[in-house]
Amino acid sequence: SGVDKLIYLPAKLAEQLGYFKETGLDIELLSEPAGSNAETEMLAGVAHGVIGFYDHTISLQARGKLVESVVQLAHEAVVVSSSDASHIQSPADFKGRTLGVTGLGSSTFHLTRYIAAQAGLKSADYRMIPVGAGTPFVTAMERGEIDAGITTEPTISTLLAKKSGQVLVDLRTMDNTRAVLGGPYPGACLYMPTAWANRHKEQVRQITNAFVKALEYIKSHSSEEIADKMPPSYYGTDKALYVNAIEESRQMFTDDGIMPTDGPATVLKVLRATDKSLQGKAINLSNTFTTRFVQPGTP
Repeated sequence: SGVDKLIYLPAKLAEQLGYFKETGLDIELLSEPAGSNAETEMLAGVAHGVIGFYDHTISLQARGKLVESVVQLAHEAVVVSSSDASHIQSPADFKGRTLGVTGLGSSTFHLTRYIAAQAGLKSADYRMIPVGAGTPFVTAMERGEIDAGITTEPTISTLLAKKSGQVLVDLRTMDNTRAVLGGPYPGACLYMPTAWANRHKEQVRQITNAFVKALEYIKSHSSEEIADKMPPSYYGTDKALYVNAIEESRQMFTDDGIMPTDGPATVLKVLRATDKSLQGKAINLSNTFTTRFVQPGTP
């Protein structure tokens, strides 16, 4: 969903570098404004997989639907507050404020709830509204419709360049995420129905291999070289800003597509604290992701 967001860079890069074509499969990237839309399409069979946040695999299991992350791409989200720093200096200052998230029930929604709760706030203490990502998020911040919100790159770099916002809580590095959430928070991944993956093992292996090659390309090339491979529509009139956004968030991409060991437990902890639909539900985390397609030799 929202393929121009940097968390989904490996997907577009794999397409641009011809890695999808090399598989011999007909792979099409469809963009959706929110992860929940893409998830609906996958469950309806319109899409075979979704590039979205890993937490959806847990919430879907709570609803009795078995899906798994087959390649883990990134971990990232950042809380940005308005440019007027006097009002919001920490999440405790969310009290009485309006906060922007990509969509209600989205990953950004759960992270906002969790970070606010860690600061001692109840959900009734603030308001959350869905504002999407990219330009709509920037516009909402500039018009004062939201006082703070969670978003990803390149939206963050745009806000900082325009002096329309500042970073309040930065989860772009593993160390920061551990400090805030107690462990890594796996974000973007490719997830698909487990039954479909089991029936199409060879195709899934080829697809995940294309993603891993893109991740290796990110690690071994400069931010400028990566930006050069992307369609001009991704960086618009300010390519330097896009290059800077890649540079700022390179650490968020996994090296090899493998799920960080303590990642799933961190996500479950956040969801248990913020998502009512999980209460009283037993979740088997080992069914929410697999490394068998990205690690040759694993069953």
